[in-house]
Amino acid sequence: MMHVKLYTDGAARGNPEGPGGYGAVLQYVDAKGNLHEREFSAGYRRTTNNRMELMGVITGLEALTKPCHVTVISDSKYVTDAFNQNWIGSWLKNGWKTSTKKPVKNIELWQRLLHAMEPHQVEFQWIKGHHGHPENERCDALATGAADGEVLLEDDGGAL
Repeated sequence: MMHVKLYTDGAARGNPEGPGGYGAVLQYVDAKGNLHEREFSAGYRRTTNNRMELMGVITGLEALTKPCHVTVISDSKYVTDAFNQNWIGSWLKNGWKTSTKKPVKNIELWQRLLHAMEPHQVEFQWIKGHHGHPENERCDALATGAADGEVLLEDDGGAL
């Protein structure tokens, strides 16, 4: 099974109701040691940082065409802790309710993420943002560039 690294970041201006964007970088090193890389980004007119963090991961996973072992590397505790602290398991067990019995925010994106993960073996790794990690800095530049871009999509999912 091919091992892929997926670096992601999300950004929102005026969070929670301003423009935002995500950035994702997929990396794979082939058997000859050659690095293959793809970048993704998109901006949205009105969104939240958490939604953009999720979209970066979703977009990267949905771009994969065959089952892979994927290490998702993100500076978002929202994303990484959902899996590493098993919040997602509790949410599923409790019918998409938090420990305080409130509905989980961004359910449709969490469900889309779980679906995108299905063919893969996925692990989540948190890194501190804005600390000079080249791929994290690249994802941040992609996300903020998309948020500040002229072509902004509508984020029609979930209540913001």
